[in-house]
This record gives sequence, structure tokens and C-alpha cells, in this order.
Amino acid sequence: MSTVMSRRDLDFLLHEWLGTEELLARPRYADHSRETVDAVLDLAEQIATAHFAPHNRASDLQEPTYDGSTVTVIPEVAVALQAFADAGFLTADVEEGSALPSSVRAATMAWFQAANAGTSAYALLTSAAANLLRKHGTPDQVERYAVPMGDGRFFGTMMLSEPHAGSNLADITTRAEPQDDGTYRIFGRKMWISGGDHEMGDNIVHLVLARIPGSPPGTKGISLFVVPKHLVLDDGSLGDRNDLTLAGINHKMGFRGTVNTAPVLGDGAFEPGGRPGAIGYLVGEENRGMALMFSMMNEARIGVGLCAAAIGYTGYLESLAYARDRVQGRPIGADPSSPQVTLVEHPDVRRMLLAQKAYVEGALALVLLAARLHDDSETAPSDAERAEAAALLGLLTPVVKSWPSQYGPAANDLAIQVLGGAGYTRDFDVEQHYRDNRLNPIHEGTHGIQALDLLGRKVLLDGGKALGLLVSRIQATSGRARATGDAGAALADRLDAACTDLVATTAAVGALGDPQRMLADATAYLEATGHVVVAWIWLDQWLAAYGEQGAFYDGKRAAATYFLTRELPRTGPMLAILRDADGLTLNLDPAVL
Repeated sequence: MSTVMSRRDLDFLLHEWLGTEELLARPRYADHSRETVDAVLDLAEQIATAHFAPHNRASDLQEPTYDGSTVTVIPEVAVALQAFADAGFLTADVEEGSALPSSVRAATMAWFQAANAGTSAYALLTSAAANLLRKHGTPDQVERYAVPMGDGRFFGTMMLSEPHAGSNLADITTRAEPQDDGTYRIFGRKMWISGGDHEMGDNIVHLVLARIPGSPPGTKGISLFVVPKHLVLDDGSLGDRNDLTLAGINHKMGFRGTVNTAPVLGDGAFEPGGRPGAIGYLVGEENRGMALMFSMMNEARIGVGLCAAAIGYTGYLESLAYARDRVQGRPIGADPSSPQVTLVEHPDVRRMLLAQKAYVEGALALVLLAARLHDDSETAPSDAERAEAAALLGLLTPVVKSWPSQYGPAANDLAIQVLGGAGYTRDFDVEQHYRDNRLNPIHEGTHGIQALDLLGRKVLLDGGKALGLLVSRIQATSGRARATGDAGAALADRLDAACTDLVATTAAVGALGDPQRMLADATAYLEATGHVVVAWIWLDQWLAAYGEQGAFYDGKRAAATYFLTRELPRTGPMLAILRDADGLTLNLDPAVL
């Protein structure tokens, strides 16, 4: 059994729970069948196992280096990424040709992120950048940059943050000066840019946020530009080195295999066209950069959720394998002379493993549900179905990013605990998984930012329409579970009570009037909403497993029961904080901290 990812669970989620074969009957995916989906999953497992997993530890111990001019990455990374590109995974979601459903592609990506999150990041950034250009770029930009990215010849990044402006992009100062030939010269500094420089591939295509002089203040005055490391000539060959260099690279707690950079644009280190200034090409319209970038950011946020779930999942599988093999101690009250038993025989170890299972399988299901909603938003038979799926996806995106990012690391923490002292050493990978996963609550919008988005905007949009759609789906699942007349009825009662509490709390907080009071404890709302959503997903999986026999299905039922009886009750105190609106943190004098 693989300790990277569970193929059995992926098959269950795609085929027994989400009903992927019904999706494959739609015209866009008519070239695919159950057999082709299974073949793609097989291929992902093979490449992830053969090319990504073997150097996961090596890329952590031998992180990228920068000698003042060149970033060096261990050679295994480029080999793995080329295998990924050669297999067609960089263009697997491109509509032209035989595009895979987003839900299937997410399932394949789980293999790569679980096997090696650091190396996978280069591929995910490249794919997202290419997709943005396909959606918003000119035909020339698609041909000149997106096509080579899809072939694996070029890599892609997004340059948003600056040394003084991380999440607060309204404060960026990088400027783009218009030129007579229609290009722009870009000047400024960026920070925290993953994949920002390296020697893999022929080129790096940076998507850069910058301000055109005279643009409106705040986010309304930000534009988006293509800024390649090397200029690309009309025949596709490479021209001058663009005026981009690095102030240095950042050395991180985890995700060390992905180089993270502090780029400098336009300082004269290179002179394309005979003068300083990084040459950039406008994407879309002026001052529309944030709106365009959100298409890449939303894709990246769901990708972060998937990464967090995948890293948590492999840690769970590794700790499970260890617990089944490691002999340690005896049951309470056993004869001291009796043989020792494996760790998994101890109830508290089983508790930690079951908690991990509930977290990581729930997180993976949450991300695949989001991907399926994306599929439905574009391919469902009716306009109403497509609109409903889009509304639900918009509502759930902050949850999809944040809940796995919180509970994936929680699972990794438990994995270390299962291994005990061994888990705290570099002899086992679980400590690296914890370090790697700790990034996911931070990048692509912190928990706090996602919480503000959810409570401050998403749940109130269109008079709470999307929340109403979510509640309707939750109630439908509860009704089906209650109709079994089995243990599902008790689980359904728990879910309905939590859902009612969430709706009532949403109304109470929305009625506060003062935005600061309303949003002061938004993170509690985000976590509570995530727990209700994941509890719904677990009850839905319980129904998909209903009546089925065998250890796998017993495991689904056990995890569902655990989550709804032991995790879901946590939402009560979280929601009470919001209803009380006591202003503790809002009114707290920073001097007391």
C-alpha cells in the first residue's frame, strides 16, 4: 500500500461519491471514460512515485542556492518537472483537445503534491500563469508565452507582494511607464516570489502587478503585465535578458525545494533594448490587474487547499504504517511478561489516527467537491445549474483554502505524535511534512484574509443567496441520512443543529451594523463554517458508503461518526463568540500585549 496517497480513496471520491461518470457524459468531456480517468490516475501515481517522491528529502536538505547571479536547484527537480510536462499534465485542463474535468485533474495533482510539494509548486504556478493568459491575454501572448509554458519549456510565476506590501496589495509601488511602442518599462521591488528565478527551462514568464503613473489609488489603479526573464522574439526564439535580478532568496522553515525570491525590476543590471527598465506587456486593460489576477489567485487558493490536504494525507499514511509495524508496550492490565503489541493496538494511538483520517480525507473531499463545482459551473446542462454551482464555489473558496490549511497541519502534528521521539527526528519524513504544510495557512491569503472575504463579502452577497444554496444542499443530505432509519438519523440531527446555529449566527452578526464589530472575530466564523461544511461532506460520504461491506467502508463510517460527534460540537463555542460580539480583541489596548 502506498504511503503517498490512497488510490482507493480517490476512486471512491470520484466515482462512488461525486459520480464522475455522469460528468463524463457531457460534451466537453465526451472523449473520456471511466477507463481513461483511471489510466490518468495510474500515470499520476507512477510519475509521482518514480520522479517526485524520491528527491523530496533531498530538496529539503539541499535547498536552492544563489551566488549573486544564478539560482541553482538540485537536478532531480527539473527531471521530475519534465516528466510531468511530457505526460501532458501541464495542459490537462486546457479546453482545446481532450480536457480533463477539474475534479479529475485535482485528484491527479494530489499524487504530486503528496509526493513532493516543493517540486509540484513550479508546475502549479506555471499552469496557473498559462491559464490566466489563455483566459485574458491576447492571441500573441498566448502563443508567445502560454504555449511554451504548456510544453514545459517556460515556467511561470505571479509577482504580487512587495517588501512593504504583503497582503495589502493596495499599497504596492512598482510602476509601469508606458513606452511609444506600446510596451511598458517596469521599475520596483517584489518579495516572496516562489519560483522567481532558476535555470530550469528556457525562460520564466512573470505576471507582475504594477501601477501606471496617474492611475487611481488603491487596488483600482493596479494593472497586470507579462514580464519575461528573457524577451521572446516574433519567431519564438529568445532575445535580450530582461532587466530583472534578485536582491536575494528567502530561506524558509519548509517548502525548501521551491526557491523563494526577492526580485528587483529595472535597476539597470541588464539593459534590454539598450537601456534600463524591465520590459513588460499589458494583459487586458489598464487598471484591471487585480480583477484579472484573481482568476489565477482563486485557482492558486484551491491549489493551496489541495496541497494542505495532500501533505496531511501522506503524513497520515506514513504514521499509520508506522503504528501498524512498531511494537511498543502492552494493553492496560496485561501481564508484563506477555508480548508487546503494535502501536495501533493502543486506544489513544487509534484516536490520533482516526482524527488524522477524518481531517485529511475530509479535506481532500472538500477540495474535490470545489473542483466538481467548477466543472458544473462550466458544463452543467442548464444555465440555472451552472449559476448555482458558480455561486457555491465562490462562497466555498475561502473555506477550501483555509480549512485544509488548518487541519492538514493538525494531522501532521498528530502524525509526529504517533511516531513519538522518532517523529521528531529527520529519520522519518513526518517532521518535514509538518514544516512544509505550515506554509499553507499563510500564502495566497492568510486565515484572517479568507475570513474577512467569507463573512465580509461572500455570505452577504446577493442577500445571502449562496449561503441559502449551501443550506439547501446540507438539508438534502440530512434528509437522505435520516431516511435510512439507521445511525445516519442521529448524525443528521447533529448536522442540522449546527447548520441552524450557523445560519442564526450569520443573521445576528449581519445585524450588528458596525463592520469592525462584525468582522472582529471573523476567523471563528470561518473555522465554524468549515467544520459545518466538512461535517456535511462526511455525512454525504457516509451515505455513499451506506450498505457497503468491508474495512474501507467501515473506515468511512468511523471517520464520519468521529467528525460529527467529536469535531462538529466545536462549532457551538465558536459561533457563541460571534453572537456575543464582546469586542475583546477589537477594544484591546495593544499596550497590554
